[in-house]
Amino acid sequence: MLNAFTVDVEDYFQVSAFERVVSRRDWDLYPSRVVANTRRLLHLLERFDVRATFFVLGWVAARFPDLVREIARCGHEIGCHSYWHRLVYTLTPEEFADDLRQAKGALEDAIGAPVTSYRAPSYSITRRSLWALDILAAEGFTYDSSVFPICHDRYGIPDANPLPHRYTGSHGSIWEFPPSVIRLGRLNVPVGGGGYFRLLPAWWTERGVAWLNAQGRPFLFYIHPWEIDPQQPRLPGTRWKWRHYVNLATTYEKLEMLLSRVRFGPMTEVLNDAGRCVAVAT
Repeated sequence: MLNAFTVDVEDYFQVSAFERVVSRRDWDLYPSRVVANTRRLLHLLERFDVRATFFVLGWVAARFPDLVREIARCGHEIGCHSYWHRLVYTLTPEEFADDLRQAKGALEDAIGAPVTSYRAPSYSITRRSLWALDILAAEGFTYDSSVFPICHDRYGIPDANPLPHRYTGSHGSIWEFPPSVIRLGRLNVPVGGGGYFRLLPAWWTERGVAWLNAQGRPFLFYIHPWEIDPQQPRLPGTRWKWRHYVNLATTYEKLEMLLSRVRFGPMTEVLNDAGRCVAVAT
């Protein structure tokens, strides 16, 4: 089965966990590592002949448009990851729409093509910000991957539909492809990447893929370029952020193993390939 490989293109100092110690107005003052780290991921994906979906931060696209064009030239899908990496549920609908348009404009200026896929910063479309899906549909987006069906201190809707599905709202419908989880008892447990991939052993992810695929369900994996960069600067006031720094030195090797054993493609291609297992949500 074809599974989705996705990348959230942001720099190490732009993560939500660092918001209180790194001001957005100071982002330009930090040494950027996003270009080199993203290119390292591009080379890795090329080795395994894998195409992916890259959700690129608008701020990154505005400063490094050549990187966005390089990703697209390599055959990967370009998606939107907001402009300022603000949690959606901290914004008003108007603020969200403004940020979305700014990011979409930067990305489309870089590649000269429409951008129709979106992922919210830190999966921050939750129950209190489901209105964002209507705005996405109204702004021409047809694919989203922002609703994480787990319980978490920063994001998640624990009882959300874990299958790829169409969400229908007041401005039409949009595909929703949640990060992958498996059901253990009454809980959804994440198997789809990011900090969970770094923290947990590789066999956990591989068994998650096998379990989902055996049920005819596609798997969605996500990673950030900074997660393969153990040499990234340790910022003042962030050393206690263990979820950010755990196992950075081993992630690249684990990625190599995963790519060698799982068939991956871009998110939209997986959705088209997996139409028979889609549930309808309204």
